[in-house]
Amino acid sequence: MTSGLGFIGLGQIGRPMARRLVDHPAGLWVFDVDDSASSALAEVGARVAASPRELAERVRHVSVMVRDDAQVRAVLEGPDGVFAGAAPGTVVAIHSTIHPDTARAMYSAGAGYGVAVLDVPVSGGARAATDGTLALLVGGDSDAVDADRDVLERMGSLVLHLGPIGAGTVAKLARNLLHFTAFTAAFEAAALATAAGIDVARLGEIVRHTDAITGGPGAILYRGAVGPVERTDGWYAILEHVRQLGEKDLMLATELGDRLGVDTPLGDYALAHLAAALGVGKEES
Repeated sequence: MTSGLGFIGLGQIGRPMARRLVDHPAGLWVFDVDDSASSALAEVGARVAASPRELAERVRHVSVMVRDDAQVRAVLEGPDGVFAGAAPGTVVAIHSTIHPDTARAMYSAGAGYGVAVLDVPVSGGARAATDGTLALLVGGDSDAVDADRDVLERMGSLVLHLGPIGAGTVAKLARNLLHFTAFTAAFEAAALATAAGIDVARLGEIVRHTDAITGGPGAILYRGAVGPVERTDGWYAILEHVRQLGEKDLMLATELGDRLGVDTPLGDYALAHLAAALGVGKEES
């Protein structure tokens, strides 16, 4: 095993992530089934492997950013895969968003070769990948994380070790649950605004501006817990205030939807469950 770095999967996110590693002193090897993707990295200094196995034979770190669970398994466990070529002590970071059980299975399979597998899904999109400001959500053994930190920190400005293998993937799925549910809620808001004659682009401008100030819905996660909030907890007064304002505004919004003939099922659900979600009761209201 050399001290080189390897990157497999040079798509929309993988390519700019790999680009962040090109100038690493250890050097970068890349592989992609699309030769043009590999060639683009070769033009800026990367070396191109003919297979995942050949790449693994030349490096001490392998990043994998392919499409899905099946591709992760093929790249790692296939006859010409990473495990077949990797020397003991190699660290494999799976950046693809996959099932936590797949991450755990690859961890167990890698252990048979003396290879440490981390699940390291990323959040932030192509722009953050280009800028090196991704969030990297890490699950796996502490010694492997420590050994790989210099590589991970080149690709992201937030590198969080969240627990054992699978923890990074669980965190990514939870984050994306909020993300994509919010898209559906945004559609409801846009439909309501349109029905009332409000320019949706202007609504988007309002949301982006105010979320940049307040932190958006994810701000309540700073509480650091779920479930009921004790009245002696400093969060109680804050979240109770949020509940009162939220229920008032949700009621007004859903009533407006009823009047305009716009369905707002997420708004209705939020109105019914906001107090429980925030961990505060309504007995005093």
